Order: sequence, then structure tokens, then C-alpha cells
Amino acid sequence: MGKLLFWILLILAALTVARIAGRMAANRQAAPRGPSARPAPGRPAAATETMVRCAHCGIHLPRSEALLQGGQTWCSAEHARLGAPRR
Repeated sequence: MGKLLFWILLILAALTVARIAGRMAANRQAAPRGPSARPAPGRPAAATETMVRCAHCGIHLPRSEALLQGGQTWCSAEHARLGAPRR
């Protein structure tokens, strides 16, 4: 009975070590490399992006997808052509 318990514990320990090693390898591959990959102190990480609001319909979208014309942001060229609605 003692030998069986020993082998069960040994197999569980090996599986645990393999699982931890797999997680560490996955984290190492997913992590950005090099000094330029780190954001400057006090600045947001590259994964976050500022959201802006369309001046015509009010939808929020990432700044990189917005159209900037006349100091206002638009969600599409059509809304930029129509302009801001009168209220």
C-alpha cells in the first residue's frame, strides 16, 4: 500500500510541476520584449485607448477609428458631411 501511495504522490507532483512550467512558458511568450515595450511612467499601457464621441450621433469609439475634422470627431465620413445635429 505504501508503494502505491508513493507512486500516486510522485505522479501528482510531476503533473503539478509540468502545469506550472507550461504556464510560465505561456506567460513568457505572451509578454512584450525589449525596453520599448514598456509604457513610460505615468502613461497608460498601449492596450488601453482613449474613447471619443461622434459629434453627430453620440456613439463612442476608439480614437484610432474616429475621423477628426474641424476640431470634432466623427464615426464616419457620412456623419462628418452631415455635421452636428441642431438641438
